[in-house]
Amino acid sequence: MKHFIATGLLLLAFTNSFSQTDATALRQQQFNISKKQVAIGGYDAVAYFIEGKAKEGKPDFTVYHQGITYYFSSAANKEAFKANPFKYEPQYGGWCAYAMGNNGSKVEVDPETFKVTNGKLYLFYNKYFTNTLKSWNKNEAGLMKNADANWMKFFH
Repeated sequence: MKHFIATGLLLLAFTNSFSQTDATALRQQQFNISKKQVAIGGYDAVAYFIEGKAKEGKPDFTVYHQGITYYFSSAANKEAFKANPFKYEPQYGGWCAYAMGNNGSKVEVDPETFKVTNGKLYLFYNKYFTNTLKSWNKNEAGLMKNADANWMKFFH
């Protein structure tokens, strides 16, 4: 009986470890990250909320969260992220919120073009005379609803 329980617990631990590894790999595959697995082009995810601006992070203040590396501009921001990473991670894996809402595509972003709405960070494409934040603002509620649904398709 003890052997059966021990085997069951070992199998449960292995399954849990495997699904965590699976989730990490899926995040790395779907999120907008560099070859070094750095998110937001190295910008500080917490600064958007606390300072209201895009601020470059430093490799000295790094957090590795579920397969994704984040840089921060200060130790305080690093600790804030560690305390609640899901609060600060950008929506849609850091891809352009407008493109995700418009047609479900993964489009690069300009980390300096962003919006924080209802405690969530949204990033946007802004190059070659196209600033998708302006288009997002014209139909934010509808695009957000579509983007939420489209983003979930990448995880099924």
